[in-house]
Amino acid sequence: MAFADAPTYTVQWLIDRTSTVYSLPLFYERLNEAINHPRTSINDIAKIITEDQGLTARLLRLANSPMFGYFGKVDSISKAVTIIGTQQLRDLALAASVMGIFKGIPEELMSMATFWRHSIACGIIARALATWRREANVERFFVAGMLHDVGQLIMATVLGDLVRQMIEETQAEEALYFDVELKRIGFDHAEAGGALLKEWKIPANIADPVAFHHRPSRAEQFPMEVSLIHLSDIICQAFELGQSCERFVPPLDGAAWDRLGMSPHELGAVLKQAEPQIEETFAILSEDV
Repeated sequence: MAFADAPTYTVQWLIDRTSTVYSLPLFYERLNEAINHPRTSINDIAKIITEDQGLTARLLRLANSPMFGYFGKVDSISKAVTIIGTQQLRDLALAASVMGIFKGIPEELMSMATFWRHSIACGIIARALATWRREANVERFFVAGMLHDVGQLIMATVLGDLVRQMIEETQAEEALYFDVELKRIGFDHAEAGGALLKEWKIPANIADPVAFHHRPSRAEQFPMEVSLIHLSDIICQAFELGQSCERFVPPLDGAAWDRLGMSPHELGAVLKQAEPQIEETFAILSEDV
């Protein structure tokens, strides 16, 4: 198939057309600034979050869910900040906010329900693996996992007809979707997603795992974060947990698996523990979105 007359796209071209339409809510920037200010109190942070009633309700339901396993009742954002942590709650607020940003993608092109189920499953599994490894701030793994395919949303929004063609091509040729993207436009959704997060000034320990989740060997920093998102995405594809534009199971990077340092038996135990959290977290985050 020849594409000699196809237009030339770049990641920056795509980001420029996306960022003018889709941007993070203003409160997130304010929240980030407040967290980084040395004189900010827990009540200051809680006040910013509670300005968004829908977000507040979702974060409180999350804080009371099995994802955190807190035995008491978390009935205020101030208490949630105390229990979960300021940076962790900021990261969760980011994930919950992004779900409400991308609207109007045709259902026949991409089912948002199955897309977010896949994305949330990836986040839950990445968080569970990070917890097993005793990594610090495991919420960043959840957020990176949840946003790992955000580049697909960008492309579906800006390049809808081309995305439809690429999905058809990956099915007809039994090719990996991100390979078809690379062939057709010169970059894939992972690179585009990482670029958008950087445009939004999201920390690199979230943006880089998104950018390199299909090609972890190319990441120059955050190797553990990248490896866990790579592995979690493959697990979700293999067990058909939701669905993105990808129709086949991508190959596992051997170095990423070795970096995890986990036996198949241990992996099975962690997945069994994470499984009940997936549907409950999806129900919480997708409500009213």
